Amino acid sequence: MIIARTLPELNAAREALGPLGFVPTMGALHQGHLALVAAAGAADKAVAASIFVNPTQFGPKDDFARYPRDEAGDLAKLESAGCALAWLPGVDIMYPPHGASSIHVAGPALHWEGAARPGHFAGVATVVAKLFGQIRPEAAYFGEKDWQQVQVVSRMVADLHLPVCIVPVPTVREPDGLAMSSRNAYLTAPERKAAPALHTALQHAVRDIIAGKEVAATLHHARQEVALAGMVPDYIALVHAETLEPAAALVRPARLIAAAKLGHVRLLDNVPAG
Repeated sequence: MIIARTLPELNAAREALGPLGFVPTMGALHQGHLALVAAAGAADKAVAASIFVNPTQFGPKDDFARYPRDEAGDLAKLESAGCALAWLPGVDIMYPPHGASSIHVAGPALHWEGAARPGHFAGVATVVAKLFGQIRPEAAYFGEKDWQQVQVVSRMVADLHLPVCIVPVPTVREPDGLAMSSRNAYLTAPERKAAPALHTALQHAVRDIIAGKEVAATLHHARQEVALAGMVPDYIALVHAETLEPAAALVRPARLIAAAKLGHVRLLDNVPAG
């Protein structure tokens, strides 16, 4: 596996490897990330992955300084997974002095995580656009656990006519249903035991909505179920799967999305709803 830390190193590796599938990450890799690498490798392309903890997508109350970092462990995992290129840029490369350009996002970025974390998706879109320009992949692979992020990136790629195919990969879960996330490492033992209740509540809600039960009442019950498990629900919503606009009744395509606070950890999850 080639490890590049400077743009000349990256450019040399990029030219040598040919068509690439790309997995952007912030490190602290788990099986969900490795599933993205496997999906990219299955497309008969060499796989590149980036590790960059992007400061512009963290708000003032977010956990940038605490975000888990394990460079040596991450590189070992990527190499074992068959990754051909690891791109580890510094902040000075991604955000050079006197930089004055960024991506403005709207549409699917406006609600939910966009409202809860102002500026988050602008930071995500900006760093992803930079990474696409550096790596120049044919396809990029994103986990469906961050469903809204996938839609924001897909909208940006379509709007800016970027020559990258965005490939969503299904959420990888623990045996008890908890969506894998680097932030799960922050959970205490009792919190980790309670955390799967978020996914369980979504499963119950989507079952009832598909069965024809009233949406508002079903979502209210799901929020109560999450609260009884010891979480503070931020939102549980039925949305159009691509625009992320809230839906008062079942639409096609639909997604049930949720965010809840458990201790100091913000859990995200979603399930298809039609």
